[in-house]
Amino acid sequence: MQRSYVPWNIYLIAILSLVMLCTGSSKAQTLPATESGKPIVPGASSAEHLPAPPASRVDVSSETMMPKTVEDWSTPSLKGSELQPVDALVGEVYKGDGSFTRELIRLQWRSADPVDLYILKPSGVAKPSVILYLYSYPFELDRFRDDGFCRFLTQNGVAAIGFASALTGQRYHSPRPLKQWFVSNLQESLATSAHDVQMILNYVATRGDMDMDRVGMFGDGSGASIAILAAAVDPRIKALDLLDPWGDWPDWIAKSTLVPDNERADLLKPEWLAGVAPLDPMKWLPELKTRKVRIRNVATVTVTPSEAKRRIEAAAPANVKIVHYEDARAFQTAASGGTGFDWIKHSIKQQVQDGARQPGGKLRSQDSSGMRARMER
Repeated sequence: MQRSYVPWNIYLIAILSLVMLCTGSSKAQTLPATESGKPIVPGASSAEHLPAPPASRVDVSSETMMPKTVEDWSTPSLKGSELQPVDALVGEVYKGDGSFTRELIRLQWRSADPVDLYILKPSGVAKPSVILYLYSYPFELDRFRDDGFCRFLTQNGVAAIGFASALTGQRYHSPRPLKQWFVSNLQESLATSAHDVQMILNYVATRGDMDMDRVGMFGDGSGASIAILAAAVDPRIKALDLLDPWGDWPDWIAKSTLVPDNERADLLKPEWLAGVAPLDPMKWLPELKTRKVRIRNVATVTVTPSEAKRRIEAAAPANVKIVHYEDARAFQTAASGGTGFDWIKHSIKQQVQDGARQPGGKLRSQDSSGMRARMER
């Protein structure tokens, strides 16, 4: 039987034709489409081939997604500011040894700046009077987790609230650069912290478990300055206990031992001083309507220069009691035995004039230290 052969070139042509047919079919199925969904085909109008214009670009960076807070840093008053609190978060409820309860509450009215409160209440006391405690920069809240300190603050049946000022402790965090600190940003630190005091009192009022007619505030250093600012615009604060308050900003910046020498020149520039001038405690002390005020100054504490201390005392109203201590040891001796806050506790609980007038109009100190208050004007 005779076999027939097909030339090899015929096979090659057939294979190439099959490949071209498959490739063409694939291309026909994947042609790009216009906005109408029709594929672009050869011979169609060029206008139909044009892509749709790109959508307008929107900046969605993390910074622009943060809600903006309207806040006036030129005044301690909340007027002109729009601080909207979110719901409070409860982080801890602790009953201690039965003599007090401690709550850790997180409040917030600015983006990325929560304020942690330690609320200490004496057990068995319905609607106790309350004292806010604000210590000086730099400061951490650790002491409010100490049971002994909590018992000390709540003895005599008084509630206590501890918190930190702006740019202090847990409130100093990234993305803020390290070169921006409490003093370099003093206008922000003072204004926002004075606003915080009022927002905290607003929150406490909503709870209904503390006596808002008997509110006092203890402040140390920068905390004392903030207490003056807050009390000058918030009449709910009925008593102030101020330890070594900062103030008289031109002299304070020029001579305070807290200010680094390499930063002092920039902070003494007129534009920087103009920013903090509206927040000088010396400006607000005469405006105080607070019934009971005590200023205690320790001579050896040089964060506030002696010249600034004298000017702050001179700006105080006549009803302010001023106590001087020669050094830290004298102050510690006066506050020993757990009596350091007796004066302010008595002031807000009794709401009566503390002390007695002696002949000549000088005020005799009745605090537990037994030291005589000296009025220097």
